[in-house]
Amino acid sequence: MSLIKFNNRNRLFPSWNNDSLKSFLSSDDFFNDDFFEEDSLMPAINVKEHEDDFEIEFAAPGFSKKDFEVTIEDNMLKVCGEKQKESEEKKEDYTRREFSYNSFKRSLKLPKTVNTDQDVIASYENGILKLNLQKKEEAKETIKKVIEVL
Repeated sequence: MSLIKFNNRNRLFPSWNNDSLKSFLSSDDFFNDDFFEEDSLMPAINVKEHEDDFEIEFAAPGFSKKDFEVTIEDNMLKVCGEKQKESEEKKEDYTRREFSYNSFKRSLKLPKTVNTDQDVIASYENGILKLNLQKKEEAKETIKKVIEVL
C-alpha cells in the first residue's frame, strides 16, 4: 500500500476557471504546506509517567494563564487556549487597527489509573503549560516480578 499526498488547496478557490492561475497558486512554491495543515497550530506535548503521577506539558508560547481552559470529563482531558490581541491608533488623517487571534484545542484520553477525583495541578511558565495528574493508590502499589533468565 502506498500513501498519496492529498492536495486540497484548490478547495480554497473553487470558482476559478483560469487553469494557469490555478496551477501557479497550487504549486508548492506559493503555499507553505504547514500553514494549511489543520494541526499546524496544535501545541506539541510531552507526557511523562512518574511513580505517583502523570506530568503533561504543552508548548504554548505567547499565551497567558487566563487564556487556558483545562477540563476533565468522561476520562478525557481537554485543554483549550485562546488569545486575542487588538490595537488601534488614531491620528489626524488615518486610523490603524491591528488584531490577531490564536486558539487551539487538544483532547487526551486518560488511562484508568488517573485519579480524576483529585485536583489537577496546573502551572504556566516560560511558554509551557504543565499539568500534574495524580494516580490512584492501587496503581501506585504495583508489585515488581523478577524473572530469571535461563
